[in-house]
Amino acid sequence: MNGTTLVGALVVGLVVGALGRVVVPGRTAAPVWLTLALGVAAALLGAIVVGLVGGDGTRPAVLPLVVQSGFAAVAVGLALATAGRPDPDGSARPPGVPEGPPAGPAAGRKEWS
Repeated sequence: MNGTTLVGALVVGLVVGALGRVVVPGRTAAPVWLTLALGVAAALLGAIVVGLVGGDGTRPAVLPLVVQSGFAAVAVGLALATAGRPDPDGSARPPGVPEGPPAGPAAGRKEWS
């Protein structure tokens, strides 16, 4: 892996991370820096995979760009999908977790003091 590959992965990751924020409507609980960092990390992983599979990296090619973009898009998409939406009070709650006090075996019990 050479410097051009690293710079290309950095650019691809930042672009895909930024596009992921633009494409998803509304606010998400994932901060902007997280989506950008995940995009860069996944694009670097895509570059490593292409290098291991046999991409020589000496000439510009479409395959490394497509693989890096795909890895970054999947990582950013998963991050935004699992982050959930922020509550109106600003705190983040994962998807599927109901509002209010925790419900469980001890929810209705009185504690003795």
